[in-house]
Amino acid sequence: MPLFDQTQLAVYTRKFTKLKQGGTPYGKAPHKPVFLITLLELIEKRLITENRVTITPELVATFKENFSLLVPTAHKDDFTQPFFYMQSEGFWFLKPMAGATIDSHIKSVHVLSERLDYAYFADDLFMLLTNDYARLYLKNTLLDHYFADTKAEFLRIKNAGRSYLLDLETYLLNEKEATYTPLQPTDDEETRFVRGGLFKKLVPKVYDFTCAISGMKVIAVDGSSLVEACHIVPISVSGDDKVTNGIALCPNLHTAFDKGMISVYERLRVVVSPSLADNVASPYNLKQFHGQPLRLPFGEVHYPKLESFRWHMRERFKE
Repeated sequence: MPLFDQTQLAVYTRKFTKLKQGGTPYGKAPHKPVFLITLLELIEKRLITENRVTITPELVATFKENFSLLVPTAHKDDFTQPFFYMQSEGFWFLKPMAGATIDSHIKSVHVLSERLDYAYFADDLFMLLTNDYARLYLKNTLLDHYFADTKAEFLRIKNAGRSYLLDLETYLLNEKEATYTPLQPTDDEETRFVRGGLFKKLVPKVYDFTCAISGMKVIAVDGSSLVEACHIVPISVSGDDKVTNGIALCPNLHTAFDKGMISVYERLRVVVSPSLADNVASPYNLKQFHGQPLRLPFGEVHYPKLESFRWHMRERFKE
């Protein structure tokens, strides 16, 4: 275990117990301590491994879960609020994308994630948080100071190994129904951000990061893949973000599918639009895939729904 500076631990223990909290009709805003507890949890789980924090589905979902478990009042679990306002504490900083600014509270998590390059802690604090003892000490300090009444139940549920995030993944994977119930999120923008982000990760995963039409599989050394998650029926139409309303496609075929140049018919075979002007001599031509069976994901529970393809053939495919 790396050594840490006891004096620095004392400094941040004091800072963590004196967070600036806005007044509300329900009492002091609890968002900053919940946000810090969430960040410490993701560091502990090694979902944050360097001092560059980006807005991920895991971060937003864990914040919303922790908020529901720790805050018994009617405060709204607004993730963007502490993400921006914690800058006033002097140990949290935001680095915008080149050409972008984040000089006021951005209430949309989508807009914030588009403008943000990454956030980061003061270097001495991040070094402290990489130490297991110091991180646990600061986490318990936050729980004891701000959430003494809900700490025990919070830890009981966390130690049981269940989580909203895991159950949401189970739901989107069309597997057994979730049994974890403490968090019942409303259909707000942050929840849609989490579900959309998970859809983008889970669909390529169940297809083994392989394009369902071309068979292309390219994975970079950092684990990223060229294959993308494609909604069969757009989420704006169906509201369906389960993997059964998705297929994994490489970028050019994703675009072709969205534009109705290709589709999939009843027997799960690819159909190419007859109105498509395509150079059949090119190795990249689309007509080579006409009549080809779709590559299916592992596990029938993840198979794409036929009714989704029927919608696509009826509403998008160019006859």
